[in-house]
Amino acid sequence: MISLKEIKNDLPAGIVVFLVAVPLCLGIAMASGAPLFSGIIAGIVGGIVVSLISGSQLGVSGPAAGLAVIVLQAIQGLGSFEVFLSAVVLAGAIQLALGLLKAGSIGYYFPTSVIKGMLAGIGVIIILKQIPHAFGYDSDYEGDVHFIEPDGGTTFSELFNTFNYITPGAVIISALSLAILILWDQVLTKKHKIFQLIQGPLVVVLLGILLNVVFRDYYPQLALAANHLVVLPVADSFGGFRQQFTAPDFSRVLTYDVLFLAGTLAVVASLETLLCLEATDKLDPYKRISPANRELVAQGVGNMVSGMIGGLPVTQVIVRSSANIQSGGRTKLSALIHGILILACVILIPGILNMIPLASLAAILLVVGYKLAKPALFKSMYRNGWSQFLPFVVTIVAIVFTDLLTGIGIGMAVAIAHVLRNNYKVSHYLYKDKNEGAREKYYMILAEEISFLNKGNILQTLRKLPDNVDLEIDYSKSAYIDPDVQELIEDFKETAHSKNINLKIREVEDTERLKEEKVLL
Repeated sequence: MISLKEIKNDLPAGIVVFLVAVPLCLGIAMASGAPLFSGIIAGIVGGIVVSLISGSQLGVSGPAAGLAVIVLQAIQGLGSFEVFLSAVVLAGAIQLALGLLKAGSIGYYFPTSVIKGMLAGIGVIIILKQIPHAFGYDSDYEGDVHFIEPDGGTTFSELFNTFNYITPGAVIISALSLAILILWDQVLTKKHKIFQLIQGPLVVVLLGILLNVVFRDYYPQLALAANHLVVLPVADSFGGFRQQFTAPDFSRVLTYDVLFLAGTLAVVASLETLLCLEATDKLDPYKRISPANRELVAQGVGNMVSGMIGGLPVTQVIVRSSANIQSGGRTKLSALIHGILILACVILIPGILNMIPLASLAAILLVVGYKLAKPALFKSMYRNGWSQFLPFVVTIVAIVFTDLLTGIGIGMAVAIAHVLRNNYKVSHYLYKDKNEGAREKYYMILAEEISFLNKGNILQTLRKLPDNVDLEIDYSKSAYIDPDVQELIEDFKETAHSKNINLKIREVEDTERLKEEKVLL
């Protein structure tokens, strides 16, 4: 349900998300080898259709950079953008089915350390990817999150190339924009409510347009060329605008290639959405929990609509979602406003959008990236111990050097390995009776849950026991003991006999009998 109660916060946040989203939509479409307008369509659908159905209050949906490589290869492989659109529609139907079947709960199984690592990793990537744009080197497309660039370079080689292509006008605009954003955030918003109502990002965008007009008229050597500005397709008429929409071709929808692509898009888009949903909820200052199954339904309907009118696949995306949160968004009205603004502006004022310098947007995204990867976050995770810090750092490094989903997969592997290691170590507790007697007595108390993973650790402990001792194995408090471990204990009875170990096993029945004896006493 859309509410207007928070419009004073949601309207300026929606404007900021709109400004960030437009070049990202265009850049991802370019990287996907699709018509530029298909990215805009996905942004409109993500902002309007998905927002109306979704239960996420702060999540923003649109075309995702993580799908760009899949989309590029799919369009080339199928040989037709229209056939590709049929796969997008089918992928949406699969997502809708997954939501109705309650498959969204998979998102709850990702540990906090990995989710926070994802947020910080995205923050680091944003900073690394936007530095070239801030200096006026715009060879890479907006929204890229992959380490390997389309031209064969890498994130770091592009940083070094930046020094060979510095554009003075872009540097001036980005430096002034960055200074205004910091001043706005740290000082002005605390001085007067007007500075909370008017967002700093909107000011720097208007400043960037104005500065470039001044450069063009009075300092042509500083004027930005077209490739340093937003490049939105401009229709000559309403009929021309309608022609930018494309209908899908369903003639090959039941072929293996299309079905396999639809399944791939559905799985990858759903996974990315669920991860971003979890991450967005962690950034939410009100700590609201979004319904994951409803989000899959919303994304499914969104992809069906997007595919039907010529748009790229949509997912919930963390860059736009975090920009929404950091701009003061309170409800999903801000995401809806951003979608409506994209639609209105591409119809009414596409020429003005094409005046926005990428350097202005780079400054906005640099601030977003810093807030996602604040040093305080690293300190907080370090204080939580290595069980949290190691998966967190590995996730960040893996995302920076690969891509979002691969990095999360590597981070998950490290987190699971750490869990397995801890599970291996805490299977039991062995202690020696301090009372002096003729024979030493040992007690082994098994944990509540004993799986086959604990088998090796328990076996090592039993092997290290000296000869001629008493041993009591207590699993009266164990709710579950794997049959492998039970077999191990049974086999140890023979070993105990040969080592002159008096073995006693206390099971649940023993505990109940002791309780009864105490009652009788």
